[in-house]
Amino acid sequence: MNFNEHPMYDWLSETRRDFHMHPELSLEEFQTTNKIKKILSNMGITLQDLPNLEVGAVGIASGNSGGKTLALRADIDALPMAELNDVSYKSKNEGVMHSCGHDCHTTIILGVAKKIMEEKIIDQLSGKIKFLFQPAEERASGAELIIKAGALENPPVDRILGAHMNSDMPVGQVGFFKSVSHASADTFRLAIKGKGVHGAYPHSGIDPIVAGAHFVSSVQTIVGRNIDPTDSAVVTVGQFQAGTAPNIIPEQALLTGTVRAFKDEVREMIMLRLTEIAESLEKAFKVEVDYEYIEGVPIVTNDKTVTAEFFETAVKILGEENVYYMEPQMGGEDFGLYTQRVPGTFMRIGCRNPEKGIVHKGHSPYFDVDEASLAIGVEIFTEAVRAYLGAGDR
Repeated sequence: MNFNEHPMYDWLSETRRDFHMHPELSLEEFQTTNKIKKILSNMGITLQDLPNLEVGAVGIASGNSGGKTLALRADIDALPMAELNDVSYKSKNEGVMHSCGHDCHTTIILGVAKKIMEEKIIDQLSGKIKFLFQPAEERASGAELIIKAGALENPPVDRILGAHMNSDMPVGQVGFFKSVSHASADTFRLAIKGKGVHGAYPHSGIDPIVAGAHFVSSVQTIVGRNIDPTDSAVVTVGQFQAGTAPNIIPEQALLTGTVRAFKDEVREMIMLRLTEIAESLEKAFKVEVDYEYIEGVPIVTNDKTVTAEFFETAVKILGEENVYYMEPQMGGEDFGLYTQRVPGTFMRIGCRNPEKGIVHKGHSPYFDVDEASLAIGVEIFTEAVRAYLGAGDR
């Protein structure tokens, strides 16, 4: 199939560009939510009530009685950055951009809904499909909010599928993960209080910068000396704020950072060691320490059976040469909050096309996609729905 000539190509492109031009930040996706709800309602899809949640949407399409419930998840929020692309569909919301492809994810799942309803595929299915549009993925809080609002209930979801655009992969290819796909993603915050004095008389003060520098150096030993070399982890201090002048020892310092791991036991070891190192500063440097470890999103573990079936579905659409398994990545994804509760898996959709100048990575102000990838996503997801809910071969 030539996906540039897909019957839905124009609709998908127009819909995606509309979302792209009107991006909204996490928990501010009011216009996006209303647009999604309107499209779903016009298709004849029932909207599920999400108590106490003003953004995000869940649509339910019902096939024949009995059967299971399959959820298809898309995230809908954008990032706080200015777009630098010179395109007709450039963001109209200054300082906000869909630079991670969430406009594409939203469009693809809406496209699946459109195809299933308009082509009467829904009449061939047993069970229900939930089209789940989640807010605030970029803040790693949206999945928890929409789950608490009942997105996985009424009816209960038996399986969930998700996807993300991949700018490192050429359009026409997709990737899967045999087990873990994304690392856990936590943060830590360390406030160090010393005693500010003139820089020429350090003996009469307590230097929080020295204590902070010791912390930065010490935490770099955690991965190298406390974690099994066959495991992977990251401890990064990304923020170190202290001082106002070269000749003043400041009163305090603030450090923050991120922790990534592929195993819960590794994650727990890092938590422990960071706490021990932070607390040791008080005796070693006579400072006061206010330390906090903030758990973020869990490891995303993909169900092996669900993954294998989704993989084979993609092979049907693209051929064996264009579907493969990928290595886990250190990026975080709150999709793991779903797979902690129901079996699910995550697909990467290639969207890179150097011939069109589409080569920039996600979170770049120049990020864009080859829109043939939208039709590819629609076809694979639709086939997965048919396979799971009983429509058989096309």
